[in-house]
Amino acid sequence: MNSDQVSSHQGKRIVIGITGASGSIYGVRLVETLLDLKYTVHLIVSNAGWRVLKEELGWNVTDREGALDEQFGGRPGSLVYHPFTDIGASIASGSYLVDAMIIMPCSMGTLSAVAHGSSDNLMARAADVMMKEGRPLILVPRETPLHAIHLENMLKLARLGVKMIPAMPAFYFHPKTLDDIVLFLVGKVLDSLRIEHQLFTRWGDSDANARHQDDHNRKN
Repeated sequence: MNSDQVSSHQGKRIVIGITGASGSIYGVRLVETLLDLKYTVHLIVSNAGWRVLKEELGWNVTDREGALDEQFGGRPGSLVYHPFTDIGASIASGSYLVDAMIIMPCSMGTLSAVAHGSSDNLMARAADVMMKEGRPLILVPRETPLHAIHLENMLKLARLGVKMIPAMPAFYFHPKTLDDIVLFLVGKVLDSLRIEHQLFTRWGDSDANARHQDDHNRKN
Protein backbone atom coordinates (compact mmCIF):
# COMPACT_ATOMS: atom_id res chain seq x y z
CA MET A 1 0.00 0.00 0.00
CA ASN A 2 1.62 3.28 -1.03
CA SER A 3 1.15 6.70 0.55
CA ASP A 4 -1.08 7.93 -2.28
CA GLN A 5 -3.74 5.47 -1.16
CA VAL A 6 -3.92 6.63 2.43
CA SER A 7 -6.33 9.55 2.03
CA SER A 8 -8.87 7.49 0.06
CA HIS A 9 -8.66 4.24 2.02
CA GLN A 10 -11.93 3.70 3.87
CA GLY A 11 -10.36 1.77 6.77
CA LYS A 12 -8.24 4.77 7.76
CA ARG A 13 -6.16 3.06 10.45
CA ILE A 14 -2.89 4.65 11.56
CA VAL A 15 -0.49 3.49 14.27
CA ILE A 16 1.04 6.24 16.42
CA GLY A 17 4.00 5.70 18.73
CA ILE A 18 5.00 8.18 21.45
CA THR A 19 8.42 7.54 22.99
CA GLY A 20 10.42 9.09 25.82
CA ALA A 21 12.01 11.76 23.64
CA SER A 22 11.23 15.32 24.63
CA GLY A 23 8.34 16.76 22.62
CA SER A 24 5.43 14.51 23.59
CA ILE A 25 3.12 17.36 22.58
CA TYR A 26 3.94 16.49 18.95
CA GLY A 27 2.42 13.04 19.36
CA VAL A 28 -0.56 14.35 21.29
CA ARG A 29 -1.44 16.92 18.62
CA LEU A 30 -0.97 14.30 15.90
CA VAL A 31 -3.41 11.93 17.60
CA GLU A 32 -5.94 14.74 18.12
CA THR A 33 -5.71 15.79 14.46
CA LEU A 34 -6.17 12.25 13.11
CA LEU A 35 -9.11 11.62 15.43
CA ASP A 36 -10.70 14.87 14.24
CA LEU A 37 -10.23 13.57 10.68
CA LYS A 38 -12.14 10.41 11.71
CA TYR A 39 -9.20 8.04 11.61
CA THR A 40 -8.87 5.01 13.84
CA VAL A 41 -5.67 5.59 15.79
CA HIS A 42 -3.80 2.66 17.31
CA LEU A 43 -1.68 4.25 20.03
CA ILE A 44 1.47 2.89 21.70
CA VAL A 45 3.23 4.84 24.44
CA SER A 46 6.56 3.62 25.82
CA ASN A 47 7.17 3.61 29.57
CA ALA A 48 9.54 6.54 29.14
CA GLY A 49 6.89 8.19 26.96
CA TRP A 50 4.43 8.09 29.85
CA ARG A 51 6.99 9.75 32.09
CA VAL A 52 7.55 12.54 29.58
CA LEU A 53 3.77 13.08 29.25
CA LYS A 54 3.72 13.57 33.01
CA GLU A 55 6.82 15.80 33.16
CA GLU A 56 6.12 17.98 30.10
CA LEU A 57 2.32 18.10 29.95
CA GLY A 58 1.33 17.41 33.54
CA TRP A 59 -0.67 14.27 32.78
CA ASN A 60 -1.82 12.09 35.66
CA VAL A 61 -0.43 8.79 34.43
CA THR A 62 -1.40 6.64 37.39
CA ASP A 63 -4.58 5.88 35.41
CA ARG A 64 -3.24 5.66 31.88
CA GLU A 65 -6.45 4.80 30.06
CA GLY A 66 -8.27 7.46 32.06
CA ALA A 67 -5.67 10.03 31.02
CA LEU A 68 -6.13 9.07 27.36
CA ASP A 69 -9.90 9.32 27.63
CA GLU A 70 -9.62 12.76 29.23
CA GLN A 71 -7.30 14.04 26.51
CA PHE A 72 -8.81 12.39 23.43
CA GLY A 73 -12.39 11.44 24.32
CA GLY A 74 -15.31 12.92 22.43
CA ARG A 75 -13.57 13.22 19.07
CA PRO A 76 -15.14 11.67 15.94
CA GLY A 77 -12.40 9.11 15.32
CA SER A 78 -11.64 5.98 17.35
CA LEU A 79 -8.69 5.48 19.69
CA VAL A 80 -7.32 1.99 20.36
CA TYR A 81 -4.68 1.90 23.08
CA HIS A 82 -2.12 -0.92 23.14
CA PRO A 83 0.18 -1.51 26.13
CA PHE A 84 3.85 -1.23 25.24
CA THR A 85 4.57 -4.87 26.17
CA ASP A 86 1.61 -6.41 24.31
CA ILE A 87 3.45 -8.09 21.47
CA GLY A 88 0.31 -10.13 20.74
CA ALA A 89 -1.69 -7.03 19.77
CA SER A 90 -3.38 -6.81 16.38
CA ILE A 91 -0.81 -4.35 15.03
CA ALA A 92 2.00 -6.83 15.75
CA SER A 93 0.85 -8.88 12.76
CA GLY A 94 1.25 -8.04 9.10
CA SER A 95 -2.13 -9.62 8.40
CA TYR A 96 -3.79 -6.73 10.26
CA LEU A 97 -4.08 -3.94 7.70
CA VAL A 98 -3.13 -0.40 8.64
CA ASP A 99 -2.37 2.56 6.40
CA ALA A 100 0.78 3.89 8.06
CA MET A 101 2.76 4.16 11.28
CA ILE A 102 4.28 7.30 12.77
CA ILE A 103 6.58 7.47 15.79
CA MET A 104 6.39 11.09 16.98
CA PRO A 105 8.54 11.99 18.80
CA CYS A 106 11.04 9.21 18.22
CA SER A 107 13.85 8.68 20.72
CA MET A 108 17.27 7.58 19.58
CA GLY A 109 16.79 4.32 21.47
CA THR A 110 13.63 3.49 19.55
CA LEU A 111 15.22 4.59 16.28
CA SER A 112 18.13 2.23 16.97
CA ALA A 113 15.77 -0.65 17.79
CA VAL A 114 13.90 -0.14 14.51
CA ALA A 115 17.13 0.18 12.53
CA HIS A 116 18.44 -3.10 13.91
CA GLY A 117 15.23 -5.13 13.70
CA SER A 118 14.71 -5.43 17.44
CA SER A 119 11.17 -6.55 18.25
CA ASP A 120 11.15 -6.99 22.01
CA ASN A 121 8.30 -4.49 22.52
CA LEU A 122 5.17 -3.62 20.59
CA MET A 123 6.44 -0.32 19.19
CA ALA A 124 9.55 -1.85 17.64
CA ARG A 125 7.57 -4.88 16.44
CA ALA A 126 4.84 -2.76 14.84
CA ALA A 127 7.50 -0.70 13.06
CA ASP A 128 9.19 -3.89 11.87
CA VAL A 129 5.84 -5.08 10.48
CA MET A 130 5.43 -1.85 8.51
CA MET A 131 8.85 -2.30 6.94
CA LYS A 132 8.43 -5.96 6.04
CA GLU A 133 4.99 -5.31 4.55
CA GLY A 134 6.20 -2.28 2.57
CA ARG A 135 3.83 0.14 4.31
CA PRO A 136 4.60 3.79 5.11
CA LEU A 137 6.67 4.26 8.26
CA ILE A 138 7.59 7.76 9.47
CA LEU A 139 9.98 8.58 12.30
CA VAL A 140 10.19 12.06 13.83
CA PRO A 141 13.54 12.17 15.66
CA ARG A 142 13.81 14.67 18.51
CA GLU A 143 17.41 14.85 19.69
CA THR A 144 20.26 17.33 19.43
CA PRO A 145 23.16 17.27 18.89
CA LEU A 146 23.42 14.10 16.85
CA HIS A 147 26.45 11.83 16.90
CA ALA A 148 27.60 9.44 14.18
CA ILE A 149 25.61 6.43 15.43
CA HIS A 150 22.37 8.47 15.36
CA LEU A 151 23.10 9.61 11.82
CA GLU A 152 24.12 6.15 10.63
CA ASN A 153 20.89 4.65 11.97
CA MET A 154 18.83 7.34 10.23
CA LEU A 155 20.68 6.77 6.97
CA LYS A 156 20.16 3.02 7.23
CA LEU A 157 16.43 3.45 7.71
CA ALA A 158 16.13 6.08 4.99
CA ARG A 159 17.76 3.67 2.53
CA LEU A 160 15.14 1.09 3.52
CA GLY A 161 12.34 3.50 2.65
CA VAL A 162 11.55 4.83 6.11
CA LYS A 163 10.65 8.52 6.00
CA MET A 164 12.68 10.67 8.38
CA ILE A 165 11.00 13.94 9.38
CA PRO A 166 13.12 15.55 12.12
CA ALA A 167 11.38 17.95 14.49
CA MET A 168 12.73 21.03 12.71
CA PRO A 169 10.06 23.77 12.48
CA ALA A 170 9.99 26.48 9.84
CA PHE A 171 9.33 30.14 10.53
CA TYR A 172 8.31 31.49 7.12
CA PHE A 173 4.64 31.21 8.12
CA HIS A 174 5.21 33.58 11.07
CA PRO A 175 4.12 31.37 13.98
CA LYS A 176 2.56 33.28 16.84
CA THR A 177 2.45 30.54 19.47
CA LEU A 178 4.29 27.39 20.45
CA ASP A 179 1.28 25.40 19.26
CA ASP A 180 1.68 26.94 15.79
CA ILE A 181 5.17 25.44 15.66
CA VAL A 182 3.95 22.06 16.90
CA LEU A 183 1.12 21.95 14.37
CA PHE A 184 3.54 22.81 11.55
CA LEU A 185 5.43 19.58 12.29
CA VAL A 186 2.20 17.61 12.52
CA GLY A 187 1.17 19.07 9.18
CA LYS A 188 4.46 18.07 7.55
CA VAL A 189 3.88 14.49 8.69
CA LEU A 190 0.36 14.51 7.26
CA ASP A 191 1.68 15.99 4.00
CA SER A 192 4.02 13.02 3.70
CA LEU A 193 0.98 10.72 3.79
CA ARG A 194 -1.09 12.88 1.40
CA ILE A 195 -3.60 13.62 4.17
CA GLU A 196 -5.30 16.98 3.65
CA HIS A 197 -5.24 19.48 6.51
CA GLN A 198 -5.27 23.19 7.31
CA LEU A 199 -2.73 23.23 10.13
CA PHE A 200 -0.40 25.92 8.76
CA THR A 201 -0.13 28.50 5.99
CA ARG A 202 1.91 27.10 3.12
CA TRP A 203 4.66 28.98 1.33
CA GLY A 204 3.01 31.04 -1.42
CA ASP A 205 -0.49 30.81 0.03
CA SER A 206 -0.25 34.26 1.64
CA ASP A 207 0.83 35.76 -1.71
CA ALA A 208 -2.09 34.09 -3.47
CA ASN A 209 -4.51 35.37 -0.83
CA ALA A 210 -3.11 38.89 -1.16
CA ARG A 211 -3.51 38.83 -4.95
CA HIS A 212 -7.08 37.60 -4.56
CA GLN A 213 -7.85 40.46 -2.16
CA ASP A 214 -6.26 43.02 -4.53
CA ASP A 215 -8.36 41.72 -7.43
CA HIS A 216 -11.46 41.90 -5.27
CA ASN A 217 -10.69 45.50 -4.23
CA ARG A 218 -10.11 46.62 -7.85
CA LYS A 219 -13.44 45.16 -8.95
CA ASN A 220 -15.27 46.93 -6.18
